[in-house]
Amino acid sequence: MAKKLERDLGLPSVLAISIGAMVGSGIFILPALAMKMAGPAVVLAYLLAGVLVLPAALSKAEMATAMPEAGGTYIYIERGMGPLMGTIAGIGTWFSLSFKGALALVGGAPYIVLLFDVPPQTLALVIAGMLILVNLLGVKQTGRVQVALVGVMLGAMAWFVGGSLGDVAPMRFESFFEGGFGGLLAATGFVYVSYAGVTKVASVAEEVENPDRNIPLGLIGSLGFTTLLYVLVVTVIVGAAPTAELAGSSTPVADVADSSLIQWGVLVVVVAAILALISTANAGLLSASRYPFAMSRDQLAPEFLEHVSDRFDTPTSAITLTGAVMLVMIAFVPIDDIAKLGSAFKILVFILVNVALVAFREGNLDTYDPSFRDPFYPWTQAFGVIGGLVLLTQMGTVPLVGAAIIISGGFVWYLGYARTRVRREGVARQAVRERVSKRVVERTEATFFERAVGTDITVALTQDASPFHEEGLVRMAAAIARHRAGSVTVVQFDTVPDQLPLDSAAEIQSPDDLEFEARMEKLQSEVDVPLDFGEVVSHDPRHAVVNFARHHDTDLLIVESEPVGVRSWVTGDDAEWIIRHEPCDLLLVQPPEFEALRRLALITDNGPFDPLKVEIADALAQAAGASVEMVHVLPPSATDEQRTTIRNYHDELVELCAVPVESRFIVEQSAGATAACIAEDDLIVVSSDESWWNRLLERKPRRIVEAFGGASVVVYPHQERTPGPVEQLLERAAF
Repeated sequence: MAKKLERDLGLPSVLAISIGAMVGSGIFILPALAMKMAGPAVVLAYLLAGVLVLPAALSKAEMATAMPEAGGTYIYIERGMGPLMGTIAGIGTWFSLSFKGALALVGGAPYIVLLFDVPPQTLALVIAGMLILVNLLGVKQTGRVQVALVGVMLGAMAWFVGGSLGDVAPMRFESFFEGGFGGLLAATGFVYVSYAGVTKVASVAEEVENPDRNIPLGLIGSLGFTTLLYVLVVTVIVGAAPTAELAGSSTPVADVADSSLIQWGVLVVVVAAILALISTANAGLLSASRYPFAMSRDQLAPEFLEHVSDRFDTPTSAITLTGAVMLVMIAFVPIDDIAKLGSAFKILVFILVNVALVAFREGNLDTYDPSFRDPFYPWTQAFGVIGGLVLLTQMGTVPLVGAAIIISGGFVWYLGYARTRVRREGVARQAVRERVSKRVVERTEATFFERAVGTDITVALTQDASPFHEEGLVRMAAAIARHRAGSVTVVQFDTVPDQLPLDSAAEIQSPDDLEFEARMEKLQSEVDVPLDFGEVVSHDPRHAVVNFARHHDTDLLIVESEPVGVRSWVTGDDAEWIIRHEPCDLLLVQPPEFEALRRLALITDNGPFDPLKVEIADALAQAAGASVEMVHVLPPSATDEQRTTIRNYHDELVELCAVPVESRFIVEQSAGATAACIAEDDLIVVSSDESWWNRLLERKPRRIVEAFGGASVVVYPHQERTPGPVEQLLERAAF
């Protein structure tokens, strides 16, 4: 049994973790770098970034009260969007938070140098080692340290703002938009990472006292407070010193304090900067270490990362690994690249957080019962997604490529390690599957009712058709016409040599023609639907079949297939040409002995049943007094949720049919193995089409027909009746 983490963090600690994770590099390092992009409008960039982070904060506050577990962002995205996206988000956020912690210590080095003549990188590594030790000793100690650090830092910031406001010169804001709108967006994206800490408390939600109250208050309260603090501090930084002198400075707060405060006031601000950056690093290490811990509990990371110390109740392995990664970053990664990469991936993750909330809300899960709900849903989530996408376009190539590498790494890790260890899916896929299922059922209902008002069916025969097959095709057509209150036209297409004129050939009536008429007259008296028949002579029967169907407004065309099955679409035989040019719904049939028909197999492979296929199977079974076996071929990776949704989908289709229907699942990928499972059936009904996207999906219904080797119906709905490529992909993914 996995060991639980102790709930030791109260509201002060929650606020301290969030504020401390934000008020660090966001104030003491990034403002001067962002001024190079936007000029004085950097003040607006900080405000805009805070507004764009708000949707993710509200979404996380809601999900955290429903799932107060360690892991935060990873938990919400994994539960909402599935293990693959959860793996990518977990790994990426782990790196991003580790980057931000390292950024704080590396960026704090110039401030340390102002007070001590020591190698800054060495001191940063020593401080990182001390923070690792503090985190290993317990979250309660970590929370207390965080409260103390944030308290001192906020006092110093109040001193800085109050003491420097008198030196703010309005003239320094005259060229407010000198960087243009593009510069403003670029700076907004750059400083976005400053607010990443607002949601860090969600990653330690399992250790928060009274999470229903403290998590929403902590997230929203810390974001509002920090946004106001950022705007005030950056306003002072811009207004109290010339932009040209300050832009690009590595110690902007100290530079302004040196010109506006007394000497010991500068000392207080510098000490506060060092403490704030240490606070950011501490919060980063605390929250980042919970991601591998949570992923290990879900079998997406190695089991040793789940270890919790019996003595200190801390995830020691996860903390040690995260601390080691931070030490490597401090030693080797450039500060600008860390900031840009952290912002780009954090924007992507916050977009996914907003989408995950939509998945939970729309999924209608009984187990999803948050005590706090975003009152502006879904508008806040839409704003967060659109705003994040706009910022990403302004981030530049390097951070986007870096984020893409992390995403690819997460994808590879999932495929290579996690996929075989987990059998669950996200709420989003389940919600999509249910909606797709409902839409397919509605389309099937429409097919049943729309086609019950009269249909013109054409049976296309050749001179070589045997009387047995001829009768089987006509009786099948009559069964469908009876189901639809329609009529049947039987046409024998005779082929004449190119050198013989068609009009002269049509005047010659052979004994075979007389026999054909006699057989049709006999069938005409036996079937209880309107039946007409005739002959067409042509040099090219396949063109003649298509032209006849088009000119006579045929609704359904029935053509006999070759006994060995249908060849590949690239061979160019007559049947394949008709398939590609059919002007209406088409059935390619290898007819059964209709009187001996007892059970039909209705088959689909990794997708829903085509509505036309269901209606055809029901009509044939009803006429023959047979039953239908509804066979759904599932992949081996099918989840319990997937099976439940498909079973419910089958139940709804059963209600539409007028004959006994059995539902059956086959977990198999091979066409031959699928055919072996239905060997006892008398007729199989499958569907296909010749669209490029269907061939891209590598649907295998006709291979099943060939492997079955018996009577079959391949249904080709007319292109106007088939879903588009996006919907087909969605249906295939859902089922």
